Amino acid sequence: MKKTITTIACLALGSVMSLGIAIPNAHAARGVKVDCAQVMQDLNAGKKPRAIATEMKISTSSVYKCRRRARGTTVASAAHGKTAHPKASASPAATMNH
Repeated sequence: MKKTITTIACLALGSVMSLGIAIPNAHAARGVKVDCAQVMQDLNAGKKPRAIATEMKISTSSVYKCRRRARGTTVASAAHGKTAHPKASASPAATMNH
């Protein structure tokens, strides 16, 4: 009985260990520099974010981050609908002649 339980435990442990090796780490790309210039060239050429991510072996969120940076917005300000560097313009009231 002990031999059967030990064998089953060893097989279960071996299965878990082999799955850990076979499944890629979700954070494996951490620290890899993303070429945002290339991402933007591909986006401007009409490629889809998913296709760019697959081709460059990066996440789709990295593609969207590059696009957001190129537009000059931050994550926090994008959530509020504001740009990071608003363009200054004259007030309509200041330009009107009385």
